Amino acid sequence: MPFECPGSKNIRQPKPEYIKCPSCGEEVEIWTDEIKTICLKCKAAVMRKEESSCLEWCKYAKECVGEAAYNNFLKNKSILMKDKLIRELEAYFGKDTKRINHAKKVLEFAEELLRLEKADWHIVVPAAILHDVGIKASEAKYGSSAGNYQEELGPEIAAGILKKLDFKKEDIDEICSIVAHHHSPGKVNTMNFKVLYDADWLVNIKDEVDPKDRAGVEALIKKVFLTESGKALARRIYCHTTS
Repeated sequence: MPFECPGSKNIRQPKPEYIKCPSCGEEVEIWTDEIKTICLKCKAAVMRKEESSCLEWCKYAKECVGEAAYNNFLKNKSILMKDKLIRELEAYFGKDTKRINHAKKVLEFAEELLRLEKADWHIVVPAAILHDVGIKASEAKYGSSAGNYQEELGPEIAAGILKKLDFKKEDIDEICSIVAHHHSPGKVNTMNFKVLYDADWLVNIKDEVDPKDRAGVEALIKKVFLTESGKALARRIYCHTTS
């Protein structure tokens, strides 16, 4: 009889479980390969408690459960880690709501692009939250016109937060590489970088060109965006087109 890993059974063969809604106490059905569901009674989002899995460390994890199931597991993991990272970001920036809200908006666009592009949720989501984390230190060291010095100081700060939350070393290295170059396209050419880069531009484009200048907006979109999904989303938002 071939060996079957018991730790991955609920991923390969998902089944329904029932947990209580923290808002109203209603029992809510959630499948073993899901991390989030909606309570049918009060419509609140219900999250599964974080649990360790062999898929996090086993080198045969992807082969064991299949690429689609493995990627879904990593996506679910990123959803669990997202709230923790946002809390860390809020604690780090304190009253600087401008930086916090910018990161949250970039995260929203990154998640939208992740549904359209083949990139890694567990890399892009943390990178989106932490991409500007170096600003505070760079302004303290170099003044308000610190410019891209945040790329110099950001990776070390991001790494400290990621280590605190027990991210894997290889993931920390990739996330910090994106943080270190997020204003420097071409130095990192992964799809994870491109999604984060475009998500950041989707927020910043209005600061670079007057949204009423349709020709200027279109020229900037063609110049800076790295993914087709990013270009299409930018045109939909700023040019009010569906192309």
